[in-house]
Amino acid sequence: MKVLITGVNGLLGQKLLSIFCKNKDCSFDIVAVSRGRARFDGSYKQLKYYDLDITHREQVFNIIHLEKPDVIIHAAAMTNVDYCESHQEDCWEVNVQSVVHMLQAAEAYNSFFVHLSSDFVFAGDKRFLTEEDKPHPINFYGQSKFQAEKFVLKSRVPHAVIRTAVVYGIAHKMSRSNIIFWVKRNLEDGKSIRVVDDQYRSPTLAEDLATGCYLIVQKQSTGIYNIAGGEVLTPYEMAIKIADYFGLDKSLITRTDASEFVQPAKRPLETGLVIDKAKFELGYQPHSFDQGVAILASQLDEEYCLTKG
Repeated sequence: MKVLITGVNGLLGQKLLSIFCKNKDCSFDIVAVSRGRARFDGSYKQLKYYDLDITHREQVFNIIHLEKPDVIIHAAAMTNVDYCESHQEDCWEVNVQSVVHMLQAAEAYNSFFVHLSSDFVFAGDKRFLTEEDKPHPINFYGQSKFQAEKFVLKSRVPHAVIRTAVVYGIAHKMSRSNIIFWVKRNLEDGKSIRVVDDQYRSPTLAEDLATGCYLIVQKQSTGIYNIAGGEVLTPYEMAIKIADYFGLDKSLITRTDASEFVQPAKRPLETGLVIDKAKFELGYQPHSFDQGVAILASQLDEEYCLTKG
């Protein structure tokens, strides 16, 4: 089976390469695409890499027609919510128009299309959200992801839409921060931090999200799936758990609410994703947030040893 994965230089993209290239149960030929030079671990076999601008229709068509993939996992996206709010045209090109290009090219080969979406398609007025709940985005990033979903769901190719939230992890040659690194670094430096306690999210370990994608491809499951962590936590609750794990001073963490922060894009308050469908239909079993913190800590130790070695 030939699988084309976009955004392979990113966090999820690297985790997808790991699970698809190293899985012993199935054999996949991987076509990896991203912008610029490859930044992932170069030890993978049965892999082709292309430098691809997903907003360029001709480039997209050329690669898909050349490779004729059985499956396309579209993980590439513009995810900086505030940047999307202030650069709406760029956001639309990356998050919506690229999806249209991919879907049109995929139709020639009836490629199974797996699209990554977000909890930000929702308004934030309901804490526990299922796949049946109606989206109503309140910022431009959410609008772009919702519009892309609509194109996928109306397409003529077999497809799956994955909604996820607060994806955290560590990847090769990647400096993207996340709440775990941010809390750990500040508390280790003795700095006080203010963390909101009125936003509810489903933090998702990147490895778990990649596993969910793999299960969907393996089972050729179609429709919408919530693939996220199994807990609904506020950022403040996450920060306390991080401090507990690393034995850091929790008194430096101050509880606050979203009204204290001025951001270009409005954030939904409550977007906890119910993952019962993924558990029942796919056998999806994510790690707890505590387990995720421990996994990241071990990966940080490995990265430190490799750097110092």
